[in-house]
Amino acid sequence: MAVSQQEFAISKEMLSEMHWTMLLSRRLDERAWVLHRQGKIAFHISGIGHEAAQVGSIFALRRGQDWLLPYYRDLAMLIALGLTPREFMLGLMGKQGEPSSGARQMPSHWSLRRANVVSHSSPVATQTTHAAGIALGIKMRGDDTVVMTTVGEGSTSQGEWYEGVNWAAIHDLPVIFLVENNVYAISVRQDKQMAVDSVADKAAGLGLPGISVDGLDLHACFSAVSQAAERARAGQGPTLVEVRVHRMTPHSSDDDDRSYRTKDEMEAMKREDPLGRFQQGLIQEGLLEGDRLEELEAQAKEAVEDAVKYAEAADYPQVEEAGYPVYAEDVRSG
Repeated sequence: MAVSQQEFAISKEMLSEMHWTMLLSRRLDERAWVLHRQGKIAFHISGIGHEAAQVGSIFALRRGQDWLLPYYRDLAMLIALGLTPREFMLGLMGKQGEPSSGARQMPSHWSLRRANVVSHSSPVATQTTHAAGIALGIKMRGDDTVVMTTVGEGSTSQGEWYEGVNWAAIHDLPVIFLVENNVYAISVRQDKQMAVDSVADKAAGLGLPGISVDGLDLHACFSAVSQAAERARAGQGPTLVEVRVHRMTPHSSDDDDRSYRTKDEMEAMKREDPLGRFQQGLIQEGLLEGDRLEELEAQAKEAVEDAVKYAEAADYPQVEEAGYPVYAEDVRSG
């Protein structure tokens, strides 16, 4: 069940905000790798190479009204939804005040209550069933909000993913199942995970439309998710959107991808960097000039430096905080 990939216009103001979101996310992500190499953080999992897909997709929704159940690479989405650089760095360093879990969870297990972002667990694909449940509640209340949940292509081999997508398709729920396909489930290539050429091909067997787009093309991602959101708000049910991206880093800071990817493969990815591609398009359209790009780079650097200093100076949570709100507070009076 394929759907047409119509174009949706993006205003100049939105293009500018999209670019800033991608740039800031990239510079934060790069600094996280440096902090890890310096021994200042214990773990990082990167979204470099996914930014165009993430920003194009999240801007297609009503940010702050629709719901997002993300996966660990979705830094650019969270920045677009208002996660601050300081909050990101607090999470990396496990400091007091980080919004995802109060420093109880690994970094990049995103949650942002003020923006309707629901946290996920480390076992992949579990957020798919949660998204279907939230969407069922939305349908029962008669709202026109939409739920988007994201996974990597490896997660589509998990039972929870099939259960969540199947349930949403049966009940025509307002869910967008966004699959960020970077070809590798850690070190396992797609052809060892599935017998179909595209994750979008899996939609036909589950009874919902499937779209596959170039995830390095922000406009294509924006259009695909805009169309899926329109379908969902009109009561036409869920859509599976596959965005084909590059993972331009190891799987995480605990991984050495040189053991399964060649130097030529990595160099080819760098030549297709989605941030550079988007910037070049803006320059060609006369929407970004060299001086302005230098200004933005300086602003991003300042924001990153401020966030690092802020997080380094922040306190760690008190030991007594570990059990709350996992366990109820003792509210008995004396």
